[in-house]
Amino acid sequence: MAAYELRCRECGKAWGNQPRSICDDCFSPLEVSYDYDALRSRVSRESIAQGPPSMWRYSGLLPLPENYQPSLPTGFTPLLRAPHLAKRLGAKNLYVKNDAVCLPTLSFKDRVVAVALANAKAFGFEVVSCSSTGNLANSVAAQAARNGFQAWIFVPSDLEPAKILGTQVFGAKLVRIAGNYDQVNRLCSQIADERRWGFVNVNLRPYYAEGSKTVGFEIAEQLGWRLPDNVVVPMAGGSLITKIKKAFDELVTLGLVEAKPVRFFGAQATGCSPISTAVKAGNRDIEPQRPSTIARSLAIGNPADGHYAIKAITQSGGWSEDVSDAEVVENIQLLAETEGIFTETAGGVTVGTTAKLVRQGRIHPDEITVACITGNGLKTTDVLTGEYEAETPIAPKLSEFETYLNKSLPEPVAV
Repeated sequence: MAAYELRCRECGKAWGNQPRSICDDCFSPLEVSYDYDALRSRVSRESIAQGPPSMWRYSGLLPLPENYQPSLPTGFTPLLRAPHLAKRLGAKNLYVKNDAVCLPTLSFKDRVVAVALANAKAFGFEVVSCSSTGNLANSVAAQAARNGFQAWIFVPSDLEPAKILGTQVFGAKLVRIAGNYDQVNRLCSQIADERRWGFVNVNLRPYYAEGSKTVGFEIAEQLGWRLPDNVVVPMAGGSLITKIKKAFDELVTLGLVEAKPVRFFGAQATGCSPISTAVKAGNRDIEPQRPSTIARSLAIGNPADGHYAIKAITQSGGWSEDVSDAEVVENIQLLAETEGIFTETAGGVTVGTTAKLVRQGRIHPDEITVACITGNGLKTTDVLTGEYEAETPIAPKLSEFETYLNKSLPEPVAV
């Protein structure tokens, strides 16, 4: 018997294991629930350490079919100290969780897709699909190819060119929709009712979302099996921040880490900040927004898990902030220049929000803070167009270089 099943997040009704995401009784979302007594006898720090250097070392804590054999070493990305960035922000114990190097498509979405497709195969789907703001499209297309699925991907028509190309190259059928993400997602929900396709973020959503827990598991293990004081997480649909919290709670429940308060901070772009706006106003409910931001991977105006993200933030004593498009670009450059990490726009949102939280005194300098970088900057190079001038070539002569060098050096300061 599996040590997990679907349960309604509100009424608690059990639904076994099947491709569905909504409770028929109260129309609330379903979530994977675990038998933690059974897991205690199966999972330990030692058993995890003996696993592969990937997210699959936590297989015992994920909803996976029995004897599932993964085809890709996804996850277990670096947790890096960020001393130069910390100094610029006025912090001391700052870490970056760098999913900009996650396999196979350089974003944290590779984690959630890996778990979703494991279940898609178990449920007998031959076609997998998704609605996406870009990163998910790339990941579903790549992993579908790897695992022998057909893939149909639905995206808003204004996505970054690199993300469009990064989906098409894997042979997926890409459908561009003249509308925003929320409109695309509604269409996919309708298609899922009509066709036997495995939509990773519709009928497979409860399983898909559990893949995000591996970010939290890795943070704790990479900190020496301890929890941080603060986590800053970019928010689109709001699921990632809730699943990192769930991961920490599970580790405490299983006795793998000591319990301690962790504050959760949500990061959004000002042009699409429904969760941040609600937190600042003290509201428990989301008022949908029409997205208008260069951070397209976060451009979800009506976030499915917004209510639960608000709850995770406020109950932990955290906060939510948002940053302008100009600040997004500025902080992409700041992270690259200080720590050598090139992040996409969502990472600029995370770094910019972390800076604001430190300035506001909500994050204290001595606390252990983890900033989550969820995607690679090579996917959104268009936002840096015009930021750097093309240098005039010089002749391959030492004299030419000396002249160039002298022009490039700063003027001496008069005493």
